[in-house]
Amino acid sequence: MSLALLTHDPQPTAVLDADGSPRMVNPALSRLLGGKALDHARALLPGNLPELVRACLGQNRAIEQVEAQCGQQVWLWTLIPDPDSQCVVARGREASGELLAGREAAKARRLYRLITENTTDLISRHTPDGRFLDASPASWTLLGYWPETLRGTLAQRLFHGHDMKLALRQARDALQLDGYHTMTCRIRHQAGHYLWFETASRAIRETYTGAVVEVISVSRDITARIQAEENKRRLADVVEANPDPVLFIDPAGGVSYLNPAARRLLGLLPAQGMPALADFFSAQVLATLESSGWRSAEEQGLWSLETRLLPMNGEPSVPVSLLLLAHRSTAGERFFSLMARDMRERELREAQQRHHQDELAHTARLVTLGELASGIAHEINQPLAAVVNYANASQRYLQTLGSNPAAVERVAQGLERINLHANHASQVIKRLRGFLRKGRRNLQALDISEVARQAVSLCAWEARERHVTIDLQLPDSLPRVYADRVLLEQVLLNLLRNAIDANNEQLPGQPSRILLQALALDGATLQISVQDQGPGVSAGQLEHLFTPFYTSKADGLGLGLSMSRSIVEGFGGELNARPQTSGLLMCCCLPLLASLKTTRESL
Repeated sequence: MSLALLTHDPQPTAVLDADGSPRMVNPALSRLLGGKALDHARALLPGNLPELVRACLGQNRAIEQVEAQCGQQVWLWTLIPDPDSQCVVARGREASGELLAGREAAKARRLYRLITENTTDLISRHTPDGRFLDASPASWTLLGYWPETLRGTLAQRLFHGHDMKLALRQARDALQLDGYHTMTCRIRHQAGHYLWFETASRAIRETYTGAVVEVISVSRDITARIQAEENKRRLADVVEANPDPVLFIDPAGGVSYLNPAARRLLGLLPAQGMPALADFFSAQVLATLESSGWRSAEEQGLWSLETRLLPMNGEPSVPVSLLLLAHRSTAGERFFSLMARDMRERELREAQQRHHQDELAHTARLVTLGELASGIAHEINQPLAAVVNYANASQRYLQTLGSNPAAVERVAQGLERINLHANHASQVIKRLRGFLRKGRRNLQALDISEVARQAVSLCAWEARERHVTIDLQLPDSLPRVYADRVLLEQVLLNLLRNAIDANNEQLPGQPSRILLQALALDGATLQISVQDQGPGVSAGQLEHLFTPFYTSKADGLGLGLSMSRSIVEGFGGELNARPQTSGLLMCCCLPLLASLKTTRESL
């Protein structure tokens, strides 16, 4: 190679002998060496230089792009053989930036490939009219299409019909003006169902004209999020439209939300702020919440209480059934929801039911009075006949006062007997009036012995006529029960009269007995039982014994036992029938007054 060419070559160049040792360098390489000896040029040359030189001379061909690392620099050398002189010309160039850029580009390509192949989002390239140019493998997992299947197809064919026109027009306009667009729409899965996707698109423009030549899109499946939002919206609509009051209570115990029903019940105007719990709950309810409500709701998930709400507009209190639910927010904080079921309708129904029951009971007492009319007449006729007899005798004695001074004492005795029998008749009438009394229930503490004896006296004549003896086993100092005296008398009278009829059916015209017994079973219950000597009842009869209008009597109404059970249950007790070897045992269990007080105090 001409020395003139080497001298004027701008690229660092060296002439190497057959062993790879530098024989001379050009000015460009000499400047790089900075005046150092030729041997220092080996640092810039490839490490396997002798082998490369021998190969170059032996094969008589140039070897290009041989890389050599020198510190932070990378050199690319071209070895050119000169067979005549058995020398090799090494011509190099510094390529650090070029090689680094290439490596970074390769790294970026590998990273892009890793991202596109492993991301759960769908990355796709499109023509301006929406045709797929390429898609990431996520297209299979998300939509059931392989990327090869999507290439060349229009994205619009996957859109839901309701979303397609509006979405495409908005996307096209936004990409033309702004260069980017985000939309939410439904895309059809290969299986036929639709999924909600959020797609972010960016336009790729031609450098000189600015025209959109390609669109890059990233699509994410947000079906679960859309469904969750829809469920939240529906739940919110349900809470808003709920006819029962619903309140949200924050962790600090303040009211954070009231639905329209709660505002109406509390008498709040739309412009009024959130009230405090103390504004519509009594101090007792607040104390119960503090002592057990919040804790029970947190531990068990819910807590309930029946109480009354105090409207803030001065209206009467409202009976409600409260249900307190505990929840946990996304941040992990506890909050509560309080639902209040308006119980005014139930309270009204219960009052109407009690009134209806009282009316039925009064009717039954009238029927009973008709059936006992002959006995009642006998009870009254006896003292009235005695009054007439003693009055006639007194008149006769008064006529003989002039001749018989002792007649004064006889007249006094007669008047005393008249007073006695008149009072007896008055007591009979008083008992009848009390039995036939119509009105609201009068619940009071009762001595069951007195009530039992009164019921026995009302049916005493009927028992005597049918040769039935009623044995009373009533211990002294029986605990008191809490009930209506007249209604309880009616229950016992129904049981006694049924027992009398049963004895007469089994033993007509023969002496028989009925046992009326009372005893305290435990510390909370008093049992009153009536046992007859009748034919008893079969299993089928026992099943329907307390069914309204069911009766085995030819002239019976079938209301006595059903109404009696209803009355006893209204007192918080039970009325049952127990078949015996001989006859039937009717058991009436009533709660004691002391147990009722304890229950109320615990509430």
